[in-house]
Amino acid sequence: MTDAAVPSPNAFLERIGATLKRGEIALALGVVAILVVLILPMPTWLLDFSLAASMTLSVLILMVALFIQRPLEFSAFPTTLLIATMLRLALNLASTRLILSHGHEGPTAAGHVIAAFGNFVMGGNFIIGGIVFTILVVVNFVVITKGSGRIAEVAARFSLDSMPGKQLAIDADLSAGLIDEAGAKKRRAEIEDESNFFGAMDGASKFVRGDAVAGLIITFINIVAGIIIGIAQKNLSFSEATQSYTLLTVGDGLVSQIPALIVSTAAGMLVSKAGVVGSADKALFGQLSKYPSALGLASVLMVALSVLPGVPFLPFLALAALTGGAAWRLTTSREKSAAEAASQAKAAPAPVKEEPITTALQIDQLRLELGYALLGLINSDKGQRLTDQIKALRRQLAVEMGFIMPSVRIQDNLQLAANSYVIRVKELEAGRGDLRPNMLLVMDPRGEPITLPGEPTNEPTFGLPALWTTEASREEATFRGYTVVEPQTVVTTHLTEVIKDNMAELLSYAETQKLLDELDKSHQKLIADLIPAQISLGGVQRVLQNLLAERISIRDLPTILEGISEACGFSRNVSVITEHVRTRLARQISDTHTGEGGFIPLVTLSPQWEQSFAEAIVGQGDDKQLSMPPSRLQEFIASVRQTFERLAASGDTPVLLTSPAVRPYVRSIIERFRPMTVVMSQNEIHPKARIKTLAQI
Repeated sequence: MTDAAVPSPNAFLERIGATLKRGEIALALGVVAILVVLILPMPTWLLDFSLAASMTLSVLILMVALFIQRPLEFSAFPTTLLIATMLRLALNLASTRLILSHGHEGPTAAGHVIAAFGNFVMGGNFIIGGIVFTILVVVNFVVITKGSGRIAEVAARFSLDSMPGKQLAIDADLSAGLIDEAGAKKRRAEIEDESNFFGAMDGASKFVRGDAVAGLIITFINIVAGIIIGIAQKNLSFSEATQSYTLLTVGDGLVSQIPALIVSTAAGMLVSKAGVVGSADKALFGQLSKYPSALGLASVLMVALSVLPGVPFLPFLALAALTGGAAWRLTTSREKSAAEAASQAKAAPAPVKEEPITTALQIDQLRLELGYALLGLINSDKGQRLTDQIKALRRQLAVEMGFIMPSVRIQDNLQLAANSYVIRVKELEAGRGDLRPNMLLVMDPRGEPITLPGEPTNEPTFGLPALWTTEASREEATFRGYTVVEPQTVVTTHLTEVIKDNMAELLSYAETQKLLDELDKSHQKLIADLIPAQISLGGVQRVLQNLLAERISIRDLPTILEGISEACGFSRNVSVITEHVRTRLARQISDTHTGEGGFIPLVTLSPQWEQSFAEAIVGQGDDKQLSMPPSRLQEFIASVRQTFERLAASGDTPVLLTSPAVRPYVRSIIERFRPMTVVMSQNEIHPKARIKTLAQI
């Protein structure tokens, strides 16, 4: 073997150093050393060093528990607690061996650390030391250890019970896109670590409790065994043996119990901080100083206590000054911070909050767009404001038609001409017109030319000839019998007709439900029996829409519901149900179309046309439909147009009367070329209504 094959001493030492630098090797050697101490005796100098190391480790554990932000940042605490407890017990056993072997030699028989605690803490009096030791053990065992163990037990139980709910919350956030897969994994790992940590802390608290019990037992054994050894083997008197061995034993107990008390305090602070984020000082002082008024009241109480007879004045006064000063300083700093924040908020422009994309899907039911020259109509000082007239219109429609008009959104539109306006229903244009905001619209009810100075035009609602004139001509126009209308009223009238033409479309499912909910309590039983057993809410909505489409008021909703209930007994067809409801509303319909003369002007359908329509209806049940030749339809349309135009020329607005069987089909044809013409069936003429037949088709 050559010399090169033999490792040099320096290389051997470097290899050992490299091995010790590995954390797992160093920890393993440390645990083995603790176990060795339980078996082999330890010299006094090494015991002093080990006791100092145990004290340092305990203080380090407490400082870490104070400074961490969350309990999970010190998840190795249970393992650290086990190692610290094993170290104290091993050192306790080593010191016991030295006390029992050399206790008769003097106070330094078990090392200078134990002697220092025995002399300094106890003052050389073992009775005082025994009392202090007992109190430390009671505080550690009964108060701190028991409380922290209970907190850890409850936290572990609640953490385990809440795991399914937290997992579901993570899955919901992941499905909603609030977090990604990596974030979900991280949160699941945190939940698992939290459950494991509090479970481990629940078990680790038993270490501290067992350490306190072991300390009591070891102290008792040392005192009794030391006195026996001192008297029987070392030939000491009872008082000498008691003084020597008790002094050393209690000093040893204090050296071991003080680190145990420190570690127990750290454990208690760790588990009691479960719901608080931040270091202990921020959490504690931040919450205690959150209410300056509490500090102020405490200061007042301390002042009151300081003036009581027999109470020392200076301590309470000093504390009162301290708490009062803290309250004043906190209040001042908060007011200053609030003022600075307000000034910064005022100086800095508010960040533009981006609207969610779902707002682009919202549709205005009714919208009135105005050119920039018409914006003054909203807050005009002349006449009634446009907004006030729209409010009155909503109430008028509710009274006349039983229809709750949706709110109208008014906005400017720079793309419109300055004097133009547009009425939109569900954002589709339903009406348009031009106004002169500082002028009056004049119309002649007789249809004759208007002989006033002004700008000729057509009234936007019905297209009648009209004239825009100035305010100075109002009196003369009124004197001549003309109808004088302000621009706001022109818009309101146009809006009224547009709404009446589209009431059926504007009556939504939600509005139907709202109408039913607002009925009197006496009618709720009818609604409960009707919906959904006989007809769905959507079916009721369609019946109401059919009535509104022909401008029949639905204000008498109980009668309508009764009619629906009756019709559902023989048909589920919405058209058939609607016709039956119209029959129930005969008094209302007849009264609506009664003219100034007290009678209903009628245009009847000849028997030939009645028969033609009846024969043109094909299909059975709900599948019935009109199948009339186009030439025959054109002939009917021409006859109706000729008859009604002739009557309109004489100032009459008659109602077309048909038989109940053909009324829906006749109406479907009439509404295409004369939508304002009312078509009634013979069943809708109330028995007490007066009628007058003007013509026959």
